Amino acid sequence: MAIALAAGTSGLLEREGLSRSTLVVFAGDNGMPFPGAKGSLYDPGVRVPLLARRVVTLIPALLILGAGFDPTQALVLSQVFLSFGIPFALVPLVLFTRDRELMGGLVNRRVTTAAAAIIATVIICLNVYLLEQTFFG
Repeated sequence: MAIALAAGTSGLLEREGLSRSTLVVFAGDNGMPFPGAKGSLYDPGVRVPLLARRVVTLIPALLILGAGFDPTQALVLSQVFLSFGIPFALVPLVLFTRDRELMGGLVNRRVTTAAAAIIATVIICLNVYLLEQTFFG
């Protein structure tokens, strides 16, 4: 399956004329230390049943609720912690999409880059304010 996916992706990039300027990365989710792990790069790895994944993802939430935390405050804090990652996505996005060497003909115009930078700055400032209000306000 992985070989077919790689071949299909490669063919599509060739047809669209993007093969010389596109990097495609295929990554797996586990390796040899695990029982039944990958035997080769093309092996999809261990399949985890849906119910097992759901139970594992519920454990932190159940522990927080079981410890007596307010569910609303726990939800707010979870979103605050997720917001830490926003600048790590927005800043590279603005920087990469303005780079003509990297983006070629798909590069953003100056006005688009300026608007994106302003919007990213506003979002990051609001995020800093959220963090300050949540932890110190």
